Amino acid sequence: SPDFLCFVFVCININIFEFDIVERLGTQKSEKLNMASSSSSSSSIPSLFTTILVLFLIVSTAESVKSPFHPRDLLPHLPRQVSWPILNSLYGAADLLPTFIGTASSENDSVQWKGACFYENTAMLEFHNKSGSEFGGGTLHIKADKAHSWTCMDLYVFATPYRVTWTWYFISRHHTVEFPEWDGKAEYEYVKNKGVSIFLMHAGMLGTLQALWDVFPLFTNTGWGESSNLAFLEKHMGANFVPRPEPWVTNVTTDQIQSGDLLAISKIRGRWGGFETLEKWVSGAYAGHSAVCLRDSEGKLWIGESGNENEKGEDVIAILPWEQWWEFEQTKDDSNPQIALLPLHPDVRAKFDVAAAWKYARSMEGKPYGYHNLIFSWIDTISENYPPPLDAHLVASFMTVWSKMQPEYAANMWNEALNKRLGTKGLDLSDVLVEVEKRGSSFDKLLTIPEQDDWIYSDGPSTSCIAFILEMYKEAGLFGPLASSIQVTEFTIKDAYMLNFFENNASRLPTWCNDNDNVKLPYCQILGKYRMELPGYNTMEPYSHMNEQCPTLPPKYNRPDNC
Repeated sequence: SPDFLCFVFVCININIFEFDIVERLGTQKSEKLNMASSSSSSSSIPSLFTTILVLFLIVSTAESVKSPFHPRDLLPHLPRQVSWPILNSLYGAADLLPTFIGTASSENDSVQWKGACFYENTAMLEFHNKSGSEFGGGTLHIKADKAHSWTCMDLYVFATPYRVTWTWYFISRHHTVEFPEWDGKAEYEYVKNKGVSIFLMHAGMLGTLQALWDVFPLFTNTGWGESSNLAFLEKHMGANFVPRPEPWVTNVTTDQIQSGDLLAISKIRGRWGGFETLEKWVSGAYAGHSAVCLRDSEGKLWIGESGNENEKGEDVIAILPWEQWWEFEQTKDDSNPQIALLPLHPDVRAKFDVAAAWKYARSMEGKPYGYHNLIFSWIDTISENYPPPLDAHLVASFMTVWSKMQPEYAANMWNEALNKRLGTKGLDLSDVLVEVEKRGSSFDKLLTIPEQDDWIYSDGPSTSCIAFILEMYKEAGLFGPLASSIQVTEFTIKDAYMLNFFENNASRLPTWCNDNDNVKLPYCQILGKYRMELPGYNTMEPYSHMNEQCPTLPPKYNRPDNC
């Protein structure tokens, strides 16, 4: 088992570390100890390894006796060069996510579970009015028992739509979490009916700290950050990052790039690299950003991009000359982008109404990036879009925390979109959660309601990078009579590059396409050290209500027909 292997590694490294210390001391005692360790077993002096092993075996054979330690509990006490490789094999960035345990709503409705440390836990909620306020408060009672060792601990997060708190338990006994006063009638009614949500950090304190260590570099603009992003995607998606032959920049001649050609972009370091890594993980997309090519009436090539940073640092929809965009990607984009050009098929290109595409692009130029509906293109189902241990409860708790920390950001990211789904206006997140319960529905069902392309938000139409491109495709006639029954704001980048809109004859690709690579891709990678994968590329015929009910569970991301 993993625990046994961990124990073996710990013991071996303790033994090595012990003799390393003794050897460095250079004392007579060390010589005797080293001689004894190399002699026959009958005359050897028990080492720390042997002592620990014997103690572990003794307590492990006695079911009634608690183990004095867990092998993992020893890891922090070992040298970093010994403990860190073992920690990396046991924990990863995904271990930072808590697991939803259940809800405690009354003294008569307790919840029971097995923790990471304490194997028998129960919780119940007691309402009281110690504060003397109108709606009183409550005490969450938790009994933790049957710890698997003397040194382990459990870390918990407790949440309602109005607050989030956390604590950890080291001792087997009765514990309490106090809520001195409910935040008005709304929180009181919510907790009375739905309870306080309980989340377990299943990796424990040590695993959570290790997971934080793994998450932090995902967003750093360093070589460490880049390798961390690649390792995360390899581990959780099964992605491959095969280096391409140099040079990693294609000598592009723009005369072979036409209006409607798609640019798939994968960023692998820095702020956007970390964000895209998480986006790829939950959606199954092997690219995290996109842009589109447009030629004007004079033949000049332009790039349309939703998510281009303007002089004020705002992410907006921009239309840039190819030369400006391409120079930035090669010399100034510190996210180390990998870029592939996906040319349209000649038959599709013949349908592409360039004038209509330009009209749409100009109408959107300068508008904000589509944060409003960003997460809703990912969530289509109640439970099959959340990589474990993610679920709708955790999403709601994350939203609650972020709403308290950044209320304006929260309103932009999800509040308006949730109100659209309810047919309400101005409700904040906590009010939305209460309203959903009043209607006899649930938050997980609310998240699955499809986004509508014609919804207008407070700052105008909301289109992410790929929604902007696909809306342009709709206006340009590529979806034909299906346009009115397809909501492109429900598409992820993967959904877009799977459309059968692109070139399928390698002989018609630009002459410079993949000219430096010994592997001939069905599209043209024009920038990047690593060869870009786009599983399912150019295989999906459009259909009515496309991508409104599709699961996205890693690592295979299986997709049923007509979802």
